[in-house]
Amino acid sequence: MNNNDLVSGFNDEKDDSLKISLEKVDAVDNAILVILNGYIDTYNSVYFQKQVNKIVGNGFVNIVFNCSNLNYVSSTGIGSFTAFLKLVKPKNGDIVLLNIQPKVYEVFQLLGFSHFFNIKETIEDAINHFKQDSNPAGASVFPKIFSCPVCSRKLKATRQGRFKCSDCKAILAIDQNGNVFLG
Repeated sequence: MNNNDLVSGFNDEKDDSLKISLEKVDAVDNAILVILNGYIDTYNSVYFQKQVNKIVGNGFVNIVFNCSNLNYVSSTGIGSFTAFLKLVKPKNGDIVLLNIQPKVYEVFQLLGFSHFFNIKETIEDAINHFKQDSNPAGASVFPKIFSCPVCSRKLKATRQGRFKCSDCKAILAIDQNGNVFLG
């Protein structure tokens, strides 16, 4: 399917450093898969933001970014993802980052953003995330008891955020779904 069939005028602009392809996600309302190929930095982030704004402007507020062919993201690029999250959240939408390469994930971790984003391994995981989010609130995962992934000490989190293990001092992050990450 042509990108312009999903988002009018999407292919009107191009950038050689970042190729973007679109696929509809039928299993979730207002969902789209955005396949990124290349890199996002200070120079092409304006192009990236324009293209995603077109997507949201066409009613797609549940966005899955397939990052398997995204080989670099600068802090400006991460800022773009943060802006998209702020754009879709008030519209009852969300974003999921899929198949992030380790060196790109490291940038998210170093800047402290890995726990802000829903990072999944498969499109099925992303679809399940959106379906879970559409369920009525009230089934909170907090407080959550979990084991430190470094030293296995039992810890308790009352909310999402970043924490320090009381034993090994590892920095941990826990997302709104209760998933625990280093970082």
